[in-house]
Amino acid sequence: MKHLLFCGGGSAGHVVPNLAVMQELGGKCRLTYAGSTGGIEERLAQGAGYPFFGIPCPKLVRSLTPKNLTLPFRMVQSERRALALLKELRPDLVFSKGGYASLPYLRAANKLHIPALTHESDLSPGLATRLAAGHCKLVLTSFAETARRFQNGRCVGSPMRKELFAGSHARARAKYGFTRGKPVLLVLGGGSGSRTLNEAVQAHLPVLLETFQIVHLRGSDGGNPAPGALHGYKEIAYEPDMASAYAAADFVLSRAGSNTVFEALALKKPALFVPLERASRGDQLENARHFEALGLCRVLREGDLSALPEALSALLRDETLAARLKEAPIKNGTPAVIEAIRETVGPL
Repeated sequence: MKHLLFCGGGSAGHVVPNLAVMQELGGKCRLTYAGSTGGIEERLAQGAGYPFFGIPCPKLVRSLTPKNLTLPFRMVQSERRALALLKELRPDLVFSKGGYASLPYLRAANKLHIPALTHESDLSPGLATRLAAGHCKLVLTSFAETARRFQNGRCVGSPMRKELFAGSHARARAKYGFTRGKPVLLVLGGGSGSRTLNEAVQAHLPVLLETFQIVHLRGSDGGNPAPGALHGYKEIAYEPDMASAYAAADFVLSRAGSNTVFEALALKKPALFVPLERASRGDQLENARHFEALGLCRVLREGDLSALPEALSALLRDETLAARLKEAPIKNGTPAVIEAIRETVGPL
């Protein structure tokens, strides 16, 4: 039985796609997760039932900071620990979903001649992907344009959990207590919570509830809950059953992290994306603008959130977008990722 080691972390966006691929490989391979000690990947991987191994992984900081002066030393230490771990575990393949927690493992795999693959979700490759590309057999990507930036690039789409496609619209509406007469808006406030987006939704709730029923996933640190119970409004800090959340929805309002963008589009949900721009390298804006140019979504800048009700009304009326979205060839990338793994290590 082949042993596959998955790595990547720092945010849920670097972990959830790995778990989607691992779910499909369950029973066919020995599966292990490696990442940064105490990172979100440790909690999510162990929560999904996978053995986890962690080492201290220094975070790559783009700005000029004194902490970067010690980065080379800390990277060498992490790589040594990753080397020791890979020598002990002896995986047949290292699969990375990016993020700073993946680099020591990819560099160690290269030194040990263990084949490695990495996957980049964003239109513009992140720093970890650019540094890791030369250590990998293939750089798998969600966007075709991104694959063309690498000699070893291949577009496979975005890996998604298969259960997202199995939700029942009627059962999901009943779960949240919604009626059939009004469209449902799913608001995704982010895993850790986007205060700016969540506060804008709360500020406009009376107007929005005239048109929509709303299921609002505000995240674990997404600001204060809305005061009191409101008819047609369901607020949840964390929803483990995302299949029901998507199935209930007719429209989506969200940040523009690549995983969420591809999920909404693959599930054919007309979406208004509000890209994170501050404390960001601009990847969310690029992701959203790419699909906006194709007529598959709408984009609202953070500075324009005062116009949120009008932007959502425009989305509701945009029949051309809805029709174009139904025909868009965006699907779950998990099978293509698994095929790339098979090509690299042989039958599973």
